[in-house]
Amino acid sequence: MAMAGLYRRVLPSPPAIDFASSEGKKLFTEAIHSGTMEGFFKLISYFQTQSEPAYCGLASLSMVLNALAIDPGRKWKGPWRWFDENMLDCCEPLEKVKDKGISFGKVVCLAHCAGAKVEAFRTNQSTIDDFRKYVMTCTSSDDCHVISSYNRGTFKQTGTGHFSPIGGYHAEKDMALILDVARFKYPPHWVPLSLLWKAMDTIDESTGLSRGFMLVSRHQRSPALLYTLSCKHETWLPTAKYLMDDVPVLLSSDNMKDVKSVLTTIFMSLPSDFAEFIKWVAEIRINEEGGQGLSEEEKGRLAIKEEVLKQVQETDLYKHVTDILSSENLGCAIKQTLDHGDNLPNIAAAVCCQGAGILTRKFGSSDRFCCKETCVRCYRARNGDKPVTVVSGKVVNGNGEQGVDMLVPLSQTDLSCCNLGSGMHPASNDILTALLLALPPQTWSGIKDAKTLEEVSGLVSTVSLRPLLQEEILHLRSQLLMLKRCKDNKVEDDLGAPMI
Repeated sequence: MAMAGLYRRVLPSPPAIDFASSEGKKLFTEAIHSGTMEGFFKLISYFQTQSEPAYCGLASLSMVLNALAIDPGRKWKGPWRWFDENMLDCCEPLEKVKDKGISFGKVVCLAHCAGAKVEAFRTNQSTIDDFRKYVMTCTSSDDCHVISSYNRGTFKQTGTGHFSPIGGYHAEKDMALILDVARFKYPPHWVPLSLLWKAMDTIDESTGLSRGFMLVSRHQRSPALLYTLSCKHETWLPTAKYLMDDVPVLLSSDNMKDVKSVLTTIFMSLPSDFAEFIKWVAEIRINEEGGQGLSEEEKGRLAIKEEVLKQVQETDLYKHVTDILSSENLGCAIKQTLDHGDNLPNIAAAVCCQGAGILTRKFGSSDRFCCKETCVRCYRARNGDKPVTVVSGKVVNGNGEQGVDMLVPLSQTDLSCCNLGSGMHPASNDILTALLLALPPQTWSGIKDAKTLEEVSGLVSTVSLRPLLQEEILHLRSQLLMLKRCKDNKVEDDLGAPMI
């Protein structure tokens, strides 16, 4: 009886040369000596096989993001933050990608949303000489990688549109190494760069546009230190619409007579699930028995988070936001809208859920677990260190238990730990201040009262922000503008980073 399914394909050679063949090994060795295999080692360390037949774009991007050590800002499994194909969903629903694949423009959009620095070119926007220069530059370093979108048919391979990273370049032979993410089908292989260009210089029938290539690198530091925008929850679309489309209309009303009326109008109309859109980046670790101290790396990351939080709270805008939320009449009504659950009890519950995820993977597959205890502790300063606030949770099931800690940035204005409810991050006024600063400058242009417009413009200006906070806010703004581009279905029209 015949066995159903397919087991791999024979790599058509020529034009391709199998990476593991004697000729492929020779090309590899020569390219190493020429210095154009520098990016290969990081890429091969995170080489993955696409988990679905149409996930080549997602697999290529997650492989490159991990090779660049870009922090996704949200967890993958257990306590671990790691890029996986299933996390790359902000520009196209995964079910649609699984069914039809993904376009070049939307992979570029995903790379921007993931926090990478991206330069993308369709073949009608570039030349083969420029492409060769980019390939040589990226393969000569390990901090830039090229993802190619091409038609397999040009290489006499089965299938049509495909994505894969370029892992190296042989200058003398003018050949590029394709690290094919469909490893169930073809192995990594060398191809003539001129033929790769020809394969990219084809039309994607789903968009009617040329294919191309993108250069993916990382920013000097991870910009999402405290906040990141999340597209995981289905409510991101109406929230993005509210912030980008509805708020400017609301502010064009004749009732905007002062800063208080402007901010109150925005807060009172926020979508009920707004908190699912902007997230704070949590620092989670497994609680080892007797190991309560922080490593130097953890202390460093926490110190940077606290510095960003301090800079948020030093802005004049933060003072206005806090005054409104503290108002007896307005504050209660607004807080009902803003009840996003980021208070200490809910943080502790979230920690407990994190622990449950770890526990089910470490001790077994049972879904039956419970929170044994949660608490907030403040470890007082030792040897000149700052005090550290930790939210701890412990989960149990029939097979064992696991403790989990979440490190919480503490406001610089109250480091005594005597009052754990004060100065704790995240808080509504912190998050709202960051979100208001991240809105595009044109958001406020419809305010009719000249004095109010001038005052609000000064409060939300990023020009005078200190560098650490400025980079954080501009990253949020870039995410927001990219999401609007996705919402308006314009990602194919403009491949560049949003103008912030």
